[in-house]
Amino acid sequence: MIKKTSSPRALFIAGPTASGKSAIALAIAEAVGGCIINADSMQVYDQLQLLTARPSAADMARVPHQLYGHIDPCVAYSVGQWQSDALAAIAQAHAKQQIPIIIGGTGLYFKALSDGLAAIPETPAPIRDALRQRLKQQGAEALHAQLRQCDAALAARLQPQDGQRIIRGLEVYEATGQPLSQWQQQPTQSPLDFPVAEILLMPERSWLYGRCDQRFVSMIEQGALDEVAALAARQLSPDLPAMKALGVAELIAYQSGDMTLEQAIAQAQQQTRRYAKRQMTWFRNQMISWNRFSEQDYEHKMDKIFSFISKIGLTSG
Repeated sequence: MIKKTSSPRALFIAGPTASGKSAIALAIAEAVGGCIINADSMQVYDQLQLLTARPSAADMARVPHQLYGHIDPCVAYSVGQWQSDALAAIAQAHAKQQIPIIIGGTGLYFKALSDGLAAIPETPAPIRDALRQRLKQQGAEALHAQLRQCDAALAARLQPQDGQRIIRGLEVYEATGQPLSQWQQQPTQSPLDFPVAEILLMPERSWLYGRCDQRFVSMIEQGALDEVAALAARQLSPDLPAMKALGVAELIAYQSGDMTLEQAIAQAQQQTRRYAKRQMTWFRNQMISWNRFSEQDYEHKMDKIFSFISKIGLTSG
């Protein structure tokens, strides 16, 4: 067990896509002797380094990085699996006298550490496999209609096209006889037993949207089309989480001749802006107590953040 201390033993950095999180985490990690641990649900997947804006090989060589590109896109990686992997990475960092810096834009990943997860029993593989087969044959909307019958509360929160989450709700109900929404209401407890410092990046929206648009163009210039072509060649189910990464559907549509490159870029940029807006709304509602930084160009204006880091006494060892 990690001994409790008055100073933080880990740092959380959350923020919307394209807000400059990676540059900030890298600078902090170099300053305090840190290990960067990914908390982005798309950056866990291999084959999509450019399109998911994973850190470059050069950046990853500067400080230790964990949980980036370690999952094959054919796997439906869950928040529970990430929690287990993240706890192992945090323990490993502490064993090496490093400060774990958990960074990303997936709010539920941070919740899994700060609040814990409901103790939902493991779903038997036959149930899970049968539902995946039904998803292929019947489609997500048909299964969503079934979910409304056994877990109306969960169905109301999900889009009818969200096949993976719909399957999750159905498999839990079939395996346990209890709706997933009821399991999620059970009291939970954080798996961490040491203090954590929290930074939330919330830049001005128009600046962030401009960053989203420009970054997608840069991804195309750097070779994102080749990444998507290689992924599409595997003919994976479109319901897998990796296939829902921002830009994948649009670039596949371009490569299939269903739209021009200009149309694909414009639609992907729009989807990215909408995603950033949803992230910021979620952060605003769920991370009320976090230390919020609203400046733009964070990577060039680190004074306030480093002043905060110094004030809280975040150091290795």
